[in-house]
Amino acid sequence: MSDLLLVPEKRFEKQIKATREKDGVELSILNLGPTHPATHGIFQNILLMDGEKIIDGEGTVGYIHRAFEKIAENRPFYQINVLTDRLNYCSSPINNTGWWMTVEKMLGIEIPKRVQYMRVIIMELARIADHIICSSVMGVDTGALTGFLYVMQYREKIYEIYEEICGARLTTNMGRIGGFEREWSETAWRKIDKFLAEFPAVWTEFENMLSRNRIFMDRTIGAGAVDAEMAMSYGFTGPNLRAAGVDYDIRVAQPYCSYEDFEFDIPVGQNGDCYDRFCVRNAEVWESMKIIRQALEKMPAEGGYHADVPDYYLPPKEEVYNNMEALIYHFKIVMGEVPVPNTEVYHAVEGGNGELGFYLITNGSRVPYRLHFRRPCFIYYQAFNEIVKGRSLSDAIITLSSMNVIAGELDC
Repeated sequence: MSDLLLVPEKRFEKQIKATREKDGVELSILNLGPTHPATHGIFQNILLMDGEKIIDGEGTVGYIHRAFEKIAENRPFYQINVLTDRLNYCSSPINNTGWWMTVEKMLGIEIPKRVQYMRVIIMELARIADHIICSSVMGVDTGALTGFLYVMQYREKIYEIYEEICGARLTTNMGRIGGFEREWSETAWRKIDKFLAEFPAVWTEFENMLSRNRIFMDRTIGAGAVDAEMAMSYGFTGPNLRAAGVDYDIRVAQPYCSYEDFEFDIPVGQNGDCYDRFCVRNAEVWESMKIIRQALEKMPAEGGYHADVPDYYLPPKEEVYNNMEALIYHFKIVMGEVPVPNTEVYHAVEGGNGELGFYLITNGSRVPYRLHFRRPCFIYYQAFNEIVKGRSLSDAIITLSSMNVIAGELDC
C-alpha cells in the first residue's frame, strides 16, 4: 500500500524508525489541532518533530465540510447568498457581493453607479474588519493581548454599520440581485462617517504598539517566509501573495464595481514572511479607508439602491399587498419561474484573503447546474506544511496566524 494512502501517523513510522536506526535520534509526532486554540479553526496538522524542530507535516481538512457546492445546486439563486456568508465569515459582505455580481454577470444586468459605490463601501469596511482580526490575532499569538482587545471594539463598530444596513452582524446576507434590499438609513451614513473619523488614530496606535516591538519582530521576521516563485506555484492571491512581492490585486487587474474610479495603492512586501504579511494587511486598512472616503465624495445623488430588474428583484412588501403585478412578480421570483440563460460564467472579487471566485454553470432551470467556490484559504493552506518544515513549533503557530486561514472558507 502506498504511504499516501496511510493515515499520517502511519506514514511517518518508517521515517521515525529510519532516523532512530541511523542517527539514534527519537522523532515524535505532534497533533497541532483540530481543536488547538492556536489553529483558530477546526483543522488538523500532524507534525513530525525533532524536539522543537518540524521535520515534516501533513494537514487534514474537512472537519467542518458542509457540502455547500452541492447544496447550492438544489437552491434557487437568491437563496445561495446565505451559504456565501459562511465561507470567510470575517468579511461576509464581500462574499455576498461577489455572488450577486456573478448572478448579474450571468443575467447581463447593468448596475447603477450609486449601487456600485455603496457596494465598494461595504466591501472595504468588510476588508478592514477582516484585517483587524488577522493582525490583532497575530499579536495575541506572540503574547500581546492588549491590541486585540483595543481594535476589536472597532470591528464591533463595523458590525453595527452592517446591522443598520441589513439587520445582521456576522452572517449578513447583504444585498440582492441588482443591489440592496433597502435604502441605507441616515444613521448608517452617520456611523460610517464616525468610524472614518475615529478609527485612524486607533489603527495608528495599534501599529505603533507592534510594528517596531522587538519581541513581535523577533517572532515574525523570517518566520514562514514564502518567495514569489513558491507563492505563484501554489496559486496564492491576496495579502499572502502581495507580501511575497507580487503586486496582483483583482480590484486593479480586473476592476469591478467601478474600482477603476478610485485611486489607491497596492501594498507589497519583499520577503513574504509573517512580518511582511502583517505589514501588508495593516497598509491595506489605510488604503481601504482611502477608497471609502473617495466613494462617499463621488457618490451619485441619484440612482436608487437597486437596478431596474423586476424579473429578479423582489418588489416591496407594500406593493405586493396592494398591487397584483407586484404579487405576480413576487410569486414568480420565489418559485423560480423566471428563466435564466444556458451559460457558463466566472466572476472573482478581491476577498479579505485573496481571490474569491464563483464558477457558475446554468442549464436554464431555477437552480445552478454546477457551482464551484474558488476559496483562497483552500489554495494557500496546502502550502503550510512545506512553509514550516525546518522551523520551530512556535514559528508554525505564528505562520498559521499570518496566513489568516478561515476554516469555514477552507472546507466549504
